[in-house]
Amino acid sequence: MSDAPPLVSFVIPLYNTGNALAKLFDAFRLLPIPEGYELVLVNDGSADGTMARAEEMMKTMPIPVTLVDFARNFGEHAAVMEGLRGARGQFVINLDDDLQNPVSEALKLLEYIRKSDHDVVYTYYDEKKHSVFRNLGSWLTNTIASFLLDKPRDLYLCSFRAMRRGMVDRVTRYTGPYPYIDGLILGATNRIGRLLVLHEERADGQSGYTLRRLLRLWSNMFFNFSIMPLRAASLIGVLLCGLGALLLTYAVVDRFFFSTTHSPTGWASIMAAISLFSGSQLLILGLLGEYVGRTFMTLAGKPQSLVRTVARHEVRTPLIADELERGNSQ
Repeated sequence: MSDAPPLVSFVIPLYNTGNALAKLFDAFRLLPIPEGYELVLVNDGSADGTMARAEEMMKTMPIPVTLVDFARNFGEHAAVMEGLRGARGQFVINLDDDLQNPVSEALKLLEYIRKSDHDVVYTYYDEKKHSVFRNLGSWLTNTIASFLLDKPRDLYLCSFRAMRRGMVDRVTRYTGPYPYIDGLILGATNRIGRLLVLHEERADGQSGYTLRRLLRLWSNMFFNFSIMPLRAASLIGVLLCGLGALLLTYAVVDRFFFSTTHSPTGWASIMAAISLFSGSQLLILGLLGEYVGRTFMTLAGKPQSLVRTVARHEVRTPLIADELERGNSQ
């Protein structure tokens, strides 16, 4: 085995991967990368035996494989962050475990970033083979990111991305408990490229993309990588103060210049005003409380993730070239 780092590391989070696991290993068994490559897998609290099967399958691989097992489910972004920390390649490519991004497209992505001066290259699709719910969620996520994080409008944030070593080192410096990788990337570089790739049907199983995970992603985006909600709360406060001043002016003018009976205002209008102002105050307090709570959890040392075990399968580096040469001669 050589101590020289491989050219590229493929980082893949695993979550209830199911029967697609065997297809995943086979897809990465022999790739035409003579400079060497490795596979970094992170089991994100799977409950279907994914970890045990992966431990057995990795022993048959002709390439180095690192398998990280989380103590529980921490989410996709935490799993990718841990995978990035374990990656040794000069380039790192992140994929999902559903094989909707073909390995041939990963090679295309590697070639593109090597020839460019981009720190990061995101992929995008002519046609996505996701469900309507997931497509809608992706569209909302990208729209919100454009507003909160100053994401370029033509950039599609996707988990299928490639990064240079320097970019990986910058991103993994973040140790807070609420990671959002795209927010870290957008805050660390403006050398971001785009590459059109194919998107295929899911190999096996069902997507783990749920409303709860989408809301968690949005909250991380809102409260950890932007102060826009605080500015919005300030704007709401200013608007409500202005509305209150107008209502007060109206009440004074009506009382002294137009009212003849001096009858009290109606109960419904009073309740409506109280509900409006009280609800707005609670909304603003809730926003402030979320920021304060997340700051407290970060200072208290809430972990980004907890690793139970790390298994490694090592092979001597020349084996990759040997296998490729043997396969070409057959």
